[in-house]
Amino acid sequence: QVQLVESGGGLVQAGGSLRLSCTASGGTFRNYHMGWFRQAPGKEREFVAAVSGSSGTTYYPDSVKGRFTISRDNAKNTVYLQMNSLKPEDTAVYYCAADPRGGSYEPSRGGAYDYWGQGTQVTVSS
Repeated sequence: QVQLVESGGGLVQAGGSLRLSCTASGGTFRNYHMGWFRQAPGKEREFVAAVSGSSGTTYYPDSVKGRFTISRDNAKNTVYLQMNSLKPEDTAVYYCAADPRGGSYEPSRGGAYDYWGQGTQVTVSS
């Protein structure tokens, strides 16, 4: 069983920055594929970023590319999401997710992940 705990959300003005953290417990973190998703009220869940296990390859949708950076610290069992140049449309609950199986996967597909955190609220004011 893998448990994920997110932190770092909050209220920030447009153009500001936040860094989210997600710490995992259970299993061999370095092998996990890790992802960040977000969901705004009344909208579907949206892929934000992912980093693969072993190779550390990163993935981003166009909506955040160049503004958000995902990274991982395997020694701390933690994945980070650095968010810069935030916009009001980035307001959402952000969730981290883990696929502990490793191997091939579809980083942007929510169904590829077996475990989810409880979410952390990010609010960007205009």
